[in-house]
Amino acid sequence: MYFFLNYLSLSDLCYTSTVTPKLMIDLLAERKTISYSNCMLQLFSTHLFGGIEIFILTGMAYDRYVAICRPLHYIVIMSRPRCNCIISACCSGGFLHSASQLLLTIFLPFCGPNEIDHYFCDVYPLLKLACTDTHTVGLLVIVNSGLIALMTFVILMVSYVLILCTIRVYPAESRSKALSKCGCHIMVVVLFFVPVLFIYLRPNITLPADKVFALFYTIIALMFNPLIYTLRNLEMKDAVRKMCHQNCLGRS
Repeated sequence: MYFFLNYLSLSDLCYTSTVTPKLMIDLLAERKTISYSNCMLQLFSTHLFGGIEIFILTGMAYDRYVAICRPLHYIVIMSRPRCNCIISACCSGGFLHSASQLLLTIFLPFCGPNEIDHYFCDVYPLLKLACTDTHTVGLLVIVNSGLIALMTFVILMVSYVLILCTIRVYPAESRSKALSKCGCHIMVVVLFFVPVLFIYLRPNITLPADKVFALFYTIIALMFNPLIYTLRNLEMKDAVRKMCHQNCLGRS
């Protein structure tokens, strides 16, 4: 679990760094600009680390399935070489996804307005500026981004259904421990995937609410990841309880 958490944390850091610094600069600046090359770089890096994030979350779901449903075989199945292969596959999948998004966008002719209604360079806002018919490109974006997110989300939900079916026969204490292990991961998955599916699993249109939903999967969900996984740690829970207890005694 901690092996995957290390890479998830690194992915979170890189992912939010592609958007947050530029967003903070734009909030302070009167004129918000970005060059074409930097815009394409931001598009590529955002989808690269976003894709890696999605695949790592899927790998973590598989890790939990093996840990709960096949505990006696866990060490054999989730060996270090197997874990390294999963991380390599996550990085490769993220790169292929990002490269496809970039290739769909970089060859489009941009000859009209140069303002995007977004706080970072994404595919749909850029397609709106293209001086050509982008219907086919929009469908390819749905196949590339929307269906990838949908399939991984379905795989995640199926894995948790199998886990719930398995732990029904467990004793109450073991069942509670298994649910605690999965609860934080389900919360992270919902915070991340629901906004992604809302934006990318639809035709090539942009809505005013897109910027709000994009905040969830680019900043808010990533910001909650350390908090959610930290509060699962027993030592951290004890420390929080002691701190709250001391504050209550101090006030009284």
